[in-house]
Amino acid sequence: MKIAILDDFQDAVRTLDCFKLLDGHEVKVFTNSTRGLGQLAIRLAPFDALVLIRERTAFPAALLAKLPNLKLISQTGKLAGHVDVAAATAHKIAIAEGVGSPVAPAELTWALIMAASRKIVPYASNLKDGLWQIASIHQPFNGLGRVLKGRTLAIWGYGKIGKMVAGYAEAFGMSVLVWGSEASRAAAVADGREAAASRESFFERADVLTLHLRLADATRGIVTAEDLARMKPDALFVNTSRAELVAENALEDGLKKGHPGAAAVDVFTSEPLPLDAALLKMPMVLATPHLGYVEKDSYELYFGAALRNVANFADGKPSGILNTEVLGGV
Repeated sequence: MKIAILDDFQDAVRTLDCFKLLDGHEVKVFTNSTRGLGQLAIRLAPFDALVLIRERTAFPAALLAKLPNLKLISQTGKLAGHVDVAAATAHKIAIAEGVGSPVAPAELTWALIMAASRKIVPYASNLKDGLWQIASIHQPFNGLGRVLKGRTLAIWGYGKIGKMVAGYAEAFGMSVLVWGSEASRAAAVADGREAAASRESFFERADVLTLHLRLADATRGIVTAEDLARMKPDALFVNTSRAELVAENALEDGLKKGHPGAAAVDVFTSEPLPLDAALLKMPMVLATPHLGYVEKDSYELYFGAALRNVANFADGKPSGILNTEVLGGV
């Protein structure tokens, strides 16, 4: 099969142990993104199978219609709305889903919380310029960092990642406050943790607030400007889930107004993030380039499953297929 692996920005996939699963196939790894639908169609037209790295490239109906040779889309992890499943099915394109793990995103969330709270990145950056114990040459951004013990971590979304982050928080002596669906709040209480009495109090009480929600129609823009305005002026807002969970421009506007006082974000509405993005110009923001699952063990897990699905499909033994109705001729 002719196989394309998309958006491998670090050219890392070919270095993985699981890459040998595609031995004997013609494989092309693309290390840069193409935005225009027409350009994407030209680039991808020759391939029988595509391997997607999470949601880095979207596949709407208009693009799928221009890929007559495509038989399989193999997804690392689960789909998240970036592929038009109905259109793929109509064009007899099978979609294979993989597996994931909460470990890497949970660890990154905690790393961002600690780094932002102690201002580690600006201190370290300024040290290289000969500035000792200087977080910023501009006031008031040269203030002290602070510890986490005794403070409240507010977690919106009490799934696998949220539960893991809650455990980290308790190990560091923080109080945990949970908001989310009725089921999430009930699960938190069952685990001996506190569910917020209301959405308003959830935002008002948070010293650090972190989002761990799936992006869907019901959650898109779920965090509003009014929510952020309730946060303390020294509170930290953390998002390693999806940028679209926050209403458009609400975080940037809130930071300008001082509620919350700081943010640590790993996800953006446009990725790769353009250099002129407002968040990159804000000294109270710690921004990382969507590293939630970008580490060796996660890549072996995610790509191991995705490439195995490709190999199985090529061998006539499809696995992990979401839209099984297309398999009649396989």
